[in-house]
Amino acid sequence: MSRAFLFVMDSVGIGGAPDAAKFGDEGSNTLGHISDHMKLNIPNLISLGVARAVKAASGSEHGLDANAPVKGGWGYAVEVSQGKDTITGHWEMGGVPLQFAWGYFPQTVPAFPQSLMDEIITRAKLPGLLCMAHASGTQVIEDFGEEHVRTGKPIIYTSADSVIQIAAHETHFGLQRLYDVCKIARELTYTMNIGRVIARPFLGETAKTFARTGNRKDYAITPPTPSLLKVLTDAGRDVVSVGKIGDIYAHVGTGREMKVSGNKALMQTTLDAMDSVKDGGFLMTNFVDFDTNYGHRRDPLGYGRELEWFDAELPKVFAKLGQNDLLIITADHGNDPTWAGTDHTRECIPILCNRQIEIGERKSFSDIGQSVAKWLGAPALVAGISFI
Repeated sequence: MSRAFLFVMDSVGIGGAPDAAKFGDEGSNTLGHISDHMKLNIPNLISLGVARAVKAASGSEHGLDANAPVKGGWGYAVEVSQGKDTITGHWEMGGVPLQFAWGYFPQTVPAFPQSLMDEIITRAKLPGLLCMAHASGTQVIEDFGEEHVRTGKPIIYTSADSVIQIAAHETHFGLQRLYDVCKIARELTYTMNIGRVIARPFLGETAKTFARTGNRKDYAITPPTPSLLKVLTDAGRDVVSVGKIGDIYAHVGTGREMKVSGNKALMQTTLDAMDSVKDGGFLMTNFVDFDTNYGHRRDPLGYGRELEWFDAELPKVFAKLGQNDLLIITADHGNDPTWAGTDHTRECIPILCNRQIEIGERKSFSDIGQSVAKWLGAPALVAGISFI
């Protein structure tokens, strides 16, 4: 029997989606603009067809060699769900495109309804809240961290995504206490269709030394229909979720969860886990650092260097694949580090495969999940058309 592995390069989009203008992202291209910024050395991704996918999605090679020999299958996908965030992209590639609109918070100060803030403060027994606006996750800790430590008021903020993020110091405030505050915020925002509430713990003693830790926790809405992972779990298959996959799918059908942070730890954990995936099983990993460390921080050089590191690790992955195994490398949205602001960008995503399969343009991310289900001989998903 076959196995399947799905690697998500968080935010590695390859060109503005057809409706990018609606999101203010027309002309964005995460991988293309990084390649414009520096000469990328990513031979393994090129051999899987990423340069051809970039050209097909955006109309330009952006300095990548689309004529290089390709030994895998390649294509790209357009998102049908109305969003450009992690949960929307992952759900759709798992066969659950959104049939409803997420709730978002306005670009006002405060961004949150007063009634919501008052209820969080009352239920969590807090002295107050800080920031309460759209903000960058790293900058907001520098700006408000010292006041937070001094007053005990958590830092609450949002972005262009359907999200509430709450930051607090792991020791001065308490990690479990932060989780408890986030659970209260989660309960209060279900009716607002807010996709995620994220706990953002940090350590350090001054604005310049504050740094987020790996103890992030996402509180997501449960997918409204069975995802690829749930379908496989219900069919008795071995499912392994590495990184934040468990959080994204609200721990429904996510099997053996391996929660680590940082791309290097994620890759090593993935490599170790590949040996243990049983016949007919599935492993999914999200490589978050592309997005968190480089996309949101608008660092194209750092992003490019991380892509080169990831590419150099791929031969280790290839060596772990059995004769009948399927590997798909993709993304969940864009986060063009040369773009204005610090938010995600609405882009097409690459679909790269270790099999010589003609993938081409796909009209939904759900085609990825449907293809994995078919490869594994599992029940069909609700949405998606297999390219296998």
